[in-house]
Amino acid sequence: MSIDMEQFHQVFFEESLEGLDVMESSLMELQEGKVDAEVVNSIFRAAHSIKGGSATFGFAAVAEFTHVLETLLDEVRQETRQITAEIIDLLLQSVDCLRDQMSALEQGESADSAQSHELKQSFQKILDADDSDAGSVKPDQGVDSNSESSPGWSIFFKPEIEIVQSGNEPLRMFRELALLGKLETTVHMDALPSFAALEPENCYLYWDLKLFGIDISEAQIKEVFEWVEDEAEIRIESLDAESTAADEAIDSAEGMGASQLSEVAQEEGNNASVTEISKTNSFAKRESASIRVGIDKVDELINTVGELVITQSMLSAVGEDFQMDQLARLQHGLNQLAQNTRELQESVMRIRMLPISFSFNRYPRMIRDLGKQLDKKVELVMVGEQTELDKTVLEKIGDPLTHLVRNSMDHGIESPEERIAAGKSETGIITLKASHQGGNIVIEIIDDGKGLDREKILEKAIEKGLQQRGDHLTDEQIYQLILKAGFSTAEQVSDVSGRGVGMDVVRRNIQELGGSINIDSQQGQGSTITIRLPLTLAILDGQLARVSDQIFVFPLVSIIESLELQGIEVRKAAGGCDLIKLREEYIPVVYLSEVFGISSQPTSLENSLLVVVESNNEKIGVVIDDLLSQQQIVIKSLEENYQKVEGISGATILGDGRVALIADIGELIKLSGATHLNKMEAGSTTFPADPQAA
Repeated sequence: MSIDMEQFHQVFFEESLEGLDVMESSLMELQEGKVDAEVVNSIFRAAHSIKGGSATFGFAAVAEFTHVLETLLDEVRQETRQITAEIIDLLLQSVDCLRDQMSALEQGESADSAQSHELKQSFQKILDADDSDAGSVKPDQGVDSNSESSPGWSIFFKPEIEIVQSGNEPLRMFRELALLGKLETTVHMDALPSFAALEPENCYLYWDLKLFGIDISEAQIKEVFEWVEDEAEIRIESLDAESTAADEAIDSAEGMGASQLSEVAQEEGNNASVTEISKTNSFAKRESASIRVGIDKVDELINTVGELVITQSMLSAVGEDFQMDQLARLQHGLNQLAQNTRELQESVMRIRMLPISFSFNRYPRMIRDLGKQLDKKVELVMVGEQTELDKTVLEKIGDPLTHLVRNSMDHGIESPEERIAAGKSETGIITLKASHQGGNIVIEIIDDGKGLDREKILEKAIEKGLQQRGDHLTDEQIYQLILKAGFSTAEQVSDVSGRGVGMDVVRRNIQELGGSINIDSQQGQGSTITIRLPLTLAILDGQLARVSDQIFVFPLVSIIESLELQGIEVRKAAGGCDLIKLREEYIPVVYLSEVFGISSQPTSLENSLLVVVESNNEKIGVVIDDLLSQQQIVIKSLEENYQKVEGISGATILGDGRVALIADIGELIKLSGATHLNKMEAGSTTFPADPQAA
C-alpha cells in the first residue's frame, strides 16, 4: 500500500502557520525572568507539532531547525533555564524564519536557508554555554535516568496489528527518533503470515531499537510514542555505559536530521515491505486556501437548506395541479422561498466571515520590534478584535493597515524625552479599534502622539505643486493631502517610512475595496485615521437607476441624496463643466449618457433626476432618467468576463435576466474632471459668485 502524502501538504502548511501565530502571540506575553507555564507549554506544543509534521512529510530542514528550538523550550518548560530577552528575541526571529521556510516549501523550493543556520548556531551556543557551566547538571553525576539523559537507550516496540489502519505509521516514529541521535533497528518477522494470508493494511512486524547520542532523555523517547502507547507494547531501558563504550565515537551524530532516515528505511526494506512515504517537496502552489468554520455556522446553514427543501416541496405540490383558488398558497410559498433564499445567503456569507483579530494579531510583535528600532515606548490597545468581516476583505486590508500603524509609530508617537517635555507619559498609546456601522466595518488607528502639522503639510503641498498658494482649504482637506502620490514631510528618509511612497497606495487599495479613508488630527494631541469598508466584496446593497434603456447600479453607501432637477439652476463653469448649487455648495454634474455614449431621446433636465454621490470626500451629481428599486446584488467581475471599463466597477444580473452595470463612483469623479472643482468651497474667495463669469 502506498500513500500519496502530498495531498496532506496544504493542510500541514496551514496548520503550521496557525501554530506559528500561536507561538508569536504567546512569546509576546513572556517577560524576562518570569515563566508562565501555560504560555510556555503552548509555545512548546506548537513547535513540537511543526517538528513532528515536518519529519512525517520529509521536510528535513524544518524538522532539524525546530528540534533545536524544542530542546531550548523544553528546558524553559522544565524550569531548568531562565527566560531572557535574548532568548525571546531569538525565538521571535525563529518564528519569522519558519514562516519563510513554509513559504519556500509551499512553492516547491528548498527550506534550507542561511538564516536558519545562523539561528541554529545561536541556539546551540546558548545550550553549549550552559553545558560547560560548573553548576550545570551532568549525566554522569548519578541522577535518575528517568529524568536525565543516558549514553544510549534500548527500545522494544511491538505495535498492535491494526496500528496502520488508525493512521499511525511506525516509520514516522523512527524518523522522530532519528532526529534525536544515531538509530539502529532490528526487525522481527516471525509473525509474518504466508503471502496468501497477508493483509496489506495490517502490521505484522515488531522491532528492537537502539538509540545513541548525548543528552537524550527517556521523556523525549516517550514523547515520540505518546500517540500509540495504548496500541503497542513499548519498553524503554537505558543501555549499560560499558557496553556502549564502542559507540562513543558516534557522538557527532547528535542532532542528525531526517536526511539520514533513508538508511533506516533501506534497512527496513531489506527485511519487510514498509509503507513508502514520499519525500519530494515539489508541487504546484494552490491559490485557494481553506477556512475554519464554527460548527454553529454549519448547523445554521444545514437548517436553512432544510427549510428551503420544505418550501420547494410545497411549491412543487402547488404546481402539479394548480387552480386559481390556490393563488394565495402560491404567493405564500413564493414569499417563503424569498425568505429562505435570503437566510441561505446570509448563512453562506457568515461562513466567510472571520474576526479581524486575524489581522490585528500581527501588530503586537511589529510594535515591539519598531519600538526597539526607534527607541520609543509604545503600548498597543486593541478594541473590537472579534468584529467579523469577509475573508477576502480581511486579507486585502492587511498591508494598508500595516503601513498606517508603522506611520503612527514613526511619525506620530514622539520619543520618551519629547513626550515627557510635552507633559505626557513617556509611553505612547496606539489604539486599533474595529466596529460595525450599518453595512460597513469601521477601523480606526488612533495615536496620542504629536499630531499632524497643518501648516507644514500645506507648505509642502505648495512646494510640490499639489496646491496653489492662497487656496482656502479645511483642515480635513489639508490632511487628505498626505494621501497624494509622492507627498512626504519626513525630514529624514528611514526604512520605516518617509520615502514619499505608500500613503497614496494605501488610499488606492482601500478605494479598490470599495472603502474610504479619513484623517482627523489635533496638533500635540494625536491623530485618528478612519477606514470604512464593506463587510463583503461579493454582495452589494445597491440603488438601481435607468438611463435610456440601460440600468446602472449605485452603491447605497455612496449615495448622499437624490432630487429632481426641476427648479434647480444648472450653470457652466470654466472648462465647460456644469455645476449646481446645493445648500451653499457647488457640485459638478455628470451625464451618464454622455460618459458611456448611450444614445437616447433628448430629455429636458427639468424631467431628469440627480443622484448626489460621494467618494473620498469629493461629490458629484449624476443625471439619470429614473430611479428604480433598491436591492442586494451579487457582484460579477466585468474585467474577468469582458474587459476593464472606466467608470464601471463590475456588473450584476437582474431578476429579469438583464445585465446591470455597477458605477465606480471614484472613477466617475475623475472622468468628470470634478476633482479640482471640489477644492472650491462655498464662501471661498477663489470661487466666483457666478460660475458663468469664470
